[in-house]
Amino acid sequence: MNRPDLAAMIVPLGRALTRAEEPILREHGLTMWAYIVLLALREQETRTQAALAERIGADKTRLIPVLDELQDRGLIERHPDPADRRVRLLAITTEGRRLTAKTQAAIQRNEEKRLARLDPADREAFLRALRTLAE
Repeated sequence: MNRPDLAAMIVPLGRALTRAEEPILREHGLTMWAYIVLLALREQETRTQAALAERIGADKTRLIPVLDELQDRGLIERHPDPADRRVRLLAITTEGRRLTAKTQAAIQRNEEKRLARLDPADREAFLRALRTLAE
């Protein structure tokens, strides 16, 4: 087989997509980590800080300043776990959901420009393949 390794093809695409997201995130007042946190909390409304860190691949101690900022902005809430008062439960707020949806819509509008370079059948196959490989 004469093709580059998957990482050699995917990593440059990932970097280009990340660069394209950065101005959109800045426009919405978010860092990449803050956006990742909001997406994860939107997916599963309540989770512990440790579970969130594991889910998004972040060091839980480095995540605390991100959580502090999101809480200060009213985008997430942190509450003690009734089962273990040492554990903090995280939940996205209505405002956090609104900002996440607005940000994601802007990002996906930008992605549509890149995806438009593919014919419709290739586009669907590409998206289906990404979903399959990400599982």
